[in-house]
Amino acid sequence: MAAVLLTAALALPGAASADPKLDVAPGALRASLQCPAFAHPHRNPVLLVHGTGLNADESWDWNYELALPPSGYDWCAVTLPDRALGDIQVSAEYVVYAIERIHALTHRRLTVITHSQGGMEGRWALRWWSEARADTADLIDLASPNHGIYAADACADSGSGLPPARPPGSPNRAAPESSGCWPAVWQMASGSHFLKALNSVSETPGTTAYTQIYSQTDELVEPSTTPPLAGGANTSNIAIQSICPGRVVHHAGLLSDPVVWELVLDAMTHAGPANPGRIDRGACLQATMPYVTAAGVLEGNAFLYGSAAIAFEDHPGVTAEPTLKPYARRYG
Repeated sequence: MAAVLLTAALALPGAASADPKLDVAPGALRASLQCPAFAHPHRNPVLLVHGTGLNADESWDWNYELALPPSGYDWCAVTLPDRALGDIQVSAEYVVYAIERIHALTHRRLTVITHSQGGMEGRWALRWWSEARADTADLIDLASPNHGIYAADACADSGSGLPPARPPGSPNRAAPESSGCWPAVWQMASGSHFLKALNSVSETPGTTAYTQIYSQTDELVEPSTTPPLAGGANTSNIAIQSICPGRVVHHAGLLSDPVVWELVLDAMTHAGPANPGRIDRGACLQATMPYVTAAGVLEGNAFLYGSAAIAFEDHPGVTAEPTLKPYARRYG
């Protein structure tokens, strides 16, 4: 695939006349993407994008990687560099590459499903790369911190590392000396230049369908008003509790929640974003999504939170938000 992507017909007002060049080494991009098989040629393939402090397996191998194939969908997963603690602008290039590579292999538009910070990479990719935008039918974000979160604000305001919650029994590890906040966390602060640029001109550009799914009891993506995006008919913002009042779903819980799964399927099987009116309320009575066991969910959650805690401890912070790339600078 060419390093410089051609301009697609669907140009976003305010975007550059040509898509930005991918600066990440081609070998690193290729190594980041895993696609087990393409066995469902008549369905759009799915790209899975993980969140902060993790890799693809820790986020997805105990939930969507199990459920998608028997439901008739092929999946690929991208692992972001530095456990998604580095510059989101750099991580987004991995998503751009993944979209274009999968499209080239399947000749179909994609569904991109993200969790947590992964929504930032997905949205950044579609904001600035018109070809990736044209090749993405659906962007489905689970708990995406679209307008900033309290924890990132506190981290940026104090200039010190955000202290992750340590799961019971996790190893007593000494953190590296740090004089600041992690690059990606700086960028998720509500006043960041990154978010200003990301949300400029249009929060839901192009003809892609944007589905934002979130929980009002999410302990990390707070306030719960941060995920909804401004948009028209191509945009849907859905709180789980609007379908199942009183349902408690924590941050990682969105990865195995049956109501979330039904919304994801609805978006993938209909034109446009998910519509909560089409969801069977019987999903509110279920504990886990299909093809996932309660034991697997417990193990997956423990591994996810533990791995993220270790990643935060192992990566030093920086004293300022990463500088915006030249293509985005005028908007931040």
